[in-house]
Amino acid sequence: MLTLLEQIDKGTLWHSPGGIHPPQLKSLSNQSTAKRLTPASQYRVPLPQVGDCARLSIKVGEQVKQGQKLTDGEGFMYLPVHSPVSGHVIDISLQSSNHASGLPTLTCIIEADGLNQTIDYQESALVELSNQQILDKIKQAGIAGMGGATFPSHIKLNPASEIDLVIINGVECEPYITSDDVLMRENALEIFKGIQIINQLLTPQRIVVAIEDNKPEATLAMQQCLARFDDLTSIVKITVIPTKYPSGGEKQLIQIITGREVPTGSIPAQQGVVVHNVGTAYAIQDAVLHGKPLIERLVTLTGEQVTQPGNYWISIGTSVEYALQQVGFNADINQKVIIGGPMMGYALPDYNVPVLKGTNCILTPSANEIAPDVEEKACIRCGECAVVCPALLLPQQLFWHAKAEEYDKAASFNLKDCIECGCCSFVCPSDIPLVEYYRVAKSALKNEAEEKQQAEQAKIRFEARLKRLEDEKLAREEKSRLAAEKRKAAANASSNKNTVAEAMARVAAKKLAAEQESKQDKPATDKSAAVKAAIERAKAKKLANQSTTSNTPDENASTDNLPAVNDKKAQIAAAVARAKAKKLAQNKATLSENDTASAQNEPVDDKKAKIAAAVARAKAKKLAQKQAESASDTDAANSQVLSSDELSYEEQSSQEQAPQVQAQSEIGTDTDSDVSEPLDDKKAKIAAAVARAKAKKLAQKQAESAADTDIQSSPVQSSQDQTSQVQVHTEIGTGTESDVSEPLDDKKAKIAAAVARAKAKKLAQKAAESENKTDVESDNRSKADALTSPAQTETSALPVTPSNVSEPVDNKKARIAAAVAKAKAKKLANKQKLSEKE
Repeated sequence: MLTLLEQIDKGTLWHSPGGIHPPQLKSLSNQSTAKRLTPASQYRVPLPQVGDCARLSIKVGEQVKQGQKLTDGEGFMYLPVHSPVSGHVIDISLQSSNHASGLPTLTCIIEADGLNQTIDYQESALVELSNQQILDKIKQAGIAGMGGATFPSHIKLNPASEIDLVIINGVECEPYITSDDVLMRENALEIFKGIQIINQLLTPQRIVVAIEDNKPEATLAMQQCLARFDDLTSIVKITVIPTKYPSGGEKQLIQIITGREVPTGSIPAQQGVVVHNVGTAYAIQDAVLHGKPLIERLVTLTGEQVTQPGNYWISIGTSVEYALQQVGFNADINQKVIIGGPMMGYALPDYNVPVLKGTNCILTPSANEIAPDVEEKACIRCGECAVVCPALLLPQQLFWHAKAEEYDKAASFNLKDCIECGCCSFVCPSDIPLVEYYRVAKSALKNEAEEKQQAEQAKIRFEARLKRLEDEKLAREEKSRLAAEKRKAAANASSNKNTVAEAMARVAAKKLAAEQESKQDKPATDKSAAVKAAIERAKAKKLANQSTTSNTPDENASTDNLPAVNDKKAQIAAAVARAKAKKLAQNKATLSENDTASAQNEPVDDKKAKIAAAVARAKAKKLAQKQAESASDTDAANSQVLSSDELSYEEQSSQEQAPQVQAQSEIGTDTDSDVSEPLDDKKAKIAAAVARAKAKKLAQKQAESAADTDIQSSPVQSSQDQTSQVQVHTEIGTGTESDVSEPLDDKKAKIAAAVARAKAKKLAQKAAESENKTDVESDNRSKADALTSPAQTETSALPVTPSNVSEPVDNKKARIAAAVAKAKAKKLANKQKLSEKE
């Protein structure tokens, strides 16, 4: 059994179904050689012509050269469009298209300048180029199928499957068209060069050049030229097939040459077969070897309405109207101009449309050559259309569904396999334009498929958008989560560092709040004590007023009874005592009212407190010594007056400092910060009340005491100081537990009362003796002596003990001394009252 290739070599042919034998009418145009038309002055180049994804690369007014690209693109189906002439772009707008519908399409209008400037065409030898370079050259040249389908050639030359057989189609079966016939006669050498390039790209086992038997001259020219290509003689075979329409169809020709039928929905390349037109082979060699893009083609201008029928090289973009005028076109009434042959061509609604890459014939038939338009009649169901269908379809069923606009049902009858050959319309006795119905149905299905594809793409875009939004949302949430974790980690780190400090701060705050609460609650618990303090403050103020008014008579009376004082020291002491008594009377009147202000405005100074305490102790010691040393009544009186004056002056000084020291001892402020803080009114009033209570208590003790007034010894004074200290600590709560717990025995109380009465008596005598003494200088010297003498006396009077020598007077002792000095001032007021009564 012979293989397919062996059968092909033997010249075996297979029968194709259907087909007709219309009049050829080829002799009108194939009797002369190919010519060139006079260049036009204006060219219209549609954008795009083949493929998609084209975009303009030129602008209006721009100068272009012949062969220059006018579009760019990257799509797989994209083919560039080139300028057919040198000139400049005068317009880019929508113009009528070379189509049966005549719908406008974007068109670039170029006005020729007559200079014939061309781009640099780069010629190359086939051996110098790789397959990819060859394919790039073919694509950039814009080469498409020249048989009429205009499918991009670079796609068919780069199939995905292996190719066993290549068929070069030179059948040209349609009536009137002779462009391929003339091309094979005159350019067989160029066609075989193109076949060489196809062979290098596809490397098939066989190449068959198919020519109809009605083209003997073309067959002879191709056979003679094949002998010149030694590398092709072994694989190329020229096969002559019988004349029949439509033997030139791709699938029909494959079936005639191989006997194989291409299944529905499949392409020839999947069967290992590729078909190229002879015009395509010529354009391939022109682009690869000479670098020339597809800017012109051979077109058949024929019909009885043309005076010079023939085949002409026409530039792409030349107006059909201009081309017909060049060959003597005489338009008749209702004249039709058909692009293509009478079987598969279409009539133009407008002649002023450009020649395209797929335009192989322009037919201008007369009334004798074409039947007039007749009215469509009803189908008689003769079945002739089904007999002549080369695709073995059911044209009658397709017609009914297409007419009823049931396009999906028409598609189910394999409408897409129809090659629109027109055989069914040619034999229809009812003059039904079946092919026109099929074209409308195909167009509707194509639009529906495009809309569906657009909907799918829109759905994909929508889903992609939703996914993008969701991803962005998740990204934002993740970013927020990470930021929150980062902030939390930072907060934890900082909190770990400040844990101790914060805890200490909280403890301090609680302690401060507790102290403030206790200070606020304390006055409420001591309400009765505050009432008593206010009563005693009023009594002390009244007592001071009474002592001020009764000073002069008492002093005069006392002066009459006392002996004259001749001693200079006694005179100075009298002047000092008189000045101090006046000042004391004034201060006592406002003492209780200013206790609070003094405690707030004057800061407590430890050093001053210590000095005040030392001065008080020195005065006490000095007074005791003077009382012990006096032997006579006059000397004793003078000594008592002087001591009383000094004591009064220093007591007054300590009384001025006592509110500050007392206030400090009551609130427990031992640090500098505590000293600098002013005491509030409430605390100052409490301190004044405590001082007045002490004065009253001491006065009561003095009145009840009946002890001897002559006791002047130092131990007595020392016990008095201790008694006062213990009493002050007991009343204000600043002493230690041992100080508070020590009871005062009767002996110490009696001694303190006796000392107080003696001081009061001496003060009265001193005031009487110094009434008329007003010398300022003596007063100043007395003040100096009073200030220095305590310091001098303190060292000699105080017993030398380890505590006195080595231990400094601390804040606690300073507060006690200040309280004692203030208590003495209160005692002095009571003494004056007692002296008046006596």
